[in-house]
Amino acid sequence: MKVQIAGAGETVIDASRYCVMEHYQEMERFLLECGQGKKGEVVLYKVCRDGAVSRQKFYYDGTDMYLSTARVTWRGKSTPVISDVTHMEIETWNYTEKGWFCYELSVPKPPEVTEIVDGSCMVRVRPLSNECLAWSEKCVLPLGYQGNNLLCSNWDAAHMEGLDYNAIYEYLYAMKYRERFEPENSSFSGINEEKYFTQVDVGGASNYRIPAAEFEGLLMEYLPVTAEQLRRWAVFDEESQTYAWARMGCMNVSPTVFSTSLPEVVRVEENGDGTITLTVDAVCDMTMCNDAVITHQLMIRCREDGSFQYLGNQILNDGVLNIPEYQYRLR
Repeated sequence: MKVQIAGAGETVIDASRYCVMEHYQEMERFLLECGQGKKGEVVLYKVCRDGAVSRQKFYYDGTDMYLSTARVTWRGKSTPVISDVTHMEIETWNYTEKGWFCYELSVPKPPEVTEIVDGSCMVRVRPLSNECLAWSEKCVLPLGYQGNNLLCSNWDAAHMEGLDYNAIYEYLYAMKYRERFEPENSSFSGINEEKYFTQVDVGGASNYRIPAAEFEGLLMEYLPVTAEQLRRWAVFDEESQTYAWARMGCMNVSPTVFSTSLPEVVRVEENGDGTITLTVDAVCDMTMCNDAVITHQLMIRCREDGSFQYLGNQILNDGVLNIPEYQYRLR
């Protein structure tokens, strides 16, 4: 659907995390002229995950900006139906140097409503390079900033004691096996019948025990850590030779606005020694409307078979002071 709309010469995006805006030049021209006080309008189509299509018309009258949206869904397989039409004023807006269009819709506020409504929106106009897109999808999107601290803490090969290994495991598992980590399954890729995951109850919460060989093998594949270090720094049970794991939930993790941020690789540097440094921005489209809440440099080493290993992460400009303290899932 996106290809068809773009083929008609229209500006269009999809709902993917790293969507590329086709014919973005029209949107960028509109925003740059608005910054100069020139009146204008532009139409942006969005193909949604459920197959619906929204048509967003941005209009600037020289002082204020407005957004009119019409959304089309489908009745049956081929009959389009207009599901809703809205017209809203945009309170504030900004087009960043990185190419993000940030705007805040005029939404009801207390005491008119009892719950705060977030009118913040962000759209990437100028696309990332293909190289940055590829590295973003491969190395940082599978991790994110919620549920693990690999991207939101400072560490290197000599200082790895602060990583939340018991939480990181499920993210590395999904990267390796291309499926979500589900410990209830009696068998899955890479695990034989002698190494079933077992469930135990600790303090009324469901915790799972992961065999040491499986846990250590996966962590050492992606991180420069030894089995001895894992047994010292992670939650490990010597008697059963297992590591603990618990699902992320309201009892062990408090969600934050920052945790919803999208990691976006903005620069790739080859260091000449087989390592690569990825400069990553955390883009937060909720409340903050910030295209770089933190900027960090992630170092990786690529192997000949296409796999890679994380070597370290450094948050720049004391950005770690601007984000919530990480909450460990298990202690």
